Amino acid sequence: MYFVVIFTVKLIRMKAIIFAAGLGTRLKPLTNNCPKALVNLNGKPLLWHSIMKLKLVGVTDITVNVHHFADAVISYLKTEDFGVTVHISDERDFLLDTGGGIMKARSFLDGNEPFIACNVDIISSVDLNKVIEFHNEKKPLATLVVRARETSRYLMFDEAMQLSGWKNITSGEEIVSNAGFQHSKPFAFSGIQVVSPALFDLITEEGKFSITPLYLRLAQQNVILGFNDNSDFWLDLGKSGQIEIAEKYLATKHS
Repeated sequence: MYFVVIFTVKLIRMKAIIFAAGLGTRLKPLTNNCPKALVNLNGKPLLWHSIMKLKLVGVTDITVNVHHFADAVISYLKTEDFGVTVHISDERDFLLDTGGGIMKARSFLDGNEPFIACNVDIISSVDLNKVIEFHNEKKPLATLVVRARETSRYLMFDEAMQLSGWKNITSGEEIVSNAGFQHSKPFAFSGIQVVSPALFDLITEEGKFSITPLYLRLAQQNVILGFNDNSDFWLDLGKSGQIEIAEKYLATKHS
C-alpha cells in the first residue's frame, strides 16, 4: 500500500521598489548625460547592483521609478534579462520624492505581504534577510534600516527602537512624535526599508512628499521600528569620488 502525502506550499511573490528617479545632482559631471541609476560601478550600472541584491533575497517583482533620463533607464531595463518581473513607475511629468513615489506605485506594491524600498545609490553590506525576518517577527508598519553614523539630521528611536522623532543637530530643530523622544537615541537612515502595504490606507498626503515626515506623523499612533545595522559597509554614492571607494569594497568582497 502506498501513501501519497500532499504538501501545500504558500508561494510568496516578494516585491520591492527601487527609487531611481532622482536628478543625480551630487554626482555631476557623471550625470550630465546619464541618469544616476545607470552610473557604472565595477562595470555595471547602479541599478543592476540594486536589482541583484534584491534578487538574492527572493524578490521576484521589482518596481523602478523613473524621471531624469527616464527613456535611458527604461531602455536599459528592456534590454537586460534579470529573471524578475520589472515594472516602471513613470514620474517623467513630475518628480514625486520618496513618499509620493511609493504612493504612485501603489498598484504594483499593494498586497498582503511587505515590500522592500531602497535608494538606487546606496551600497550596503546589510543582510536583507535579517531585516525581512525582523519585520515579519515584529510586524510594524515599517522597518527602517538605520546606522549609528555621523550626519546632521537624525531619526530618534526609543529603547525599543520605536521611531520617536527627528532632530537636526546643526539648526537645533526637533520634531517629537511621541513620549519616547525624551529617552531616545539618534540614528541615521540608511535608505533601505521594509514596508507593510497597510501604510497606503494611512497616507493622506498628495502629490510630491517625502516619506520621512509621513513616518514622523504616523509614529504618533503606529509602530515604526528601526533596524540597527552594524554591518561592515554602507555608502551613499552622493559624490563621484565615492564611486572609487565602493568599487574597492565590491572588488574585495568578490575576491
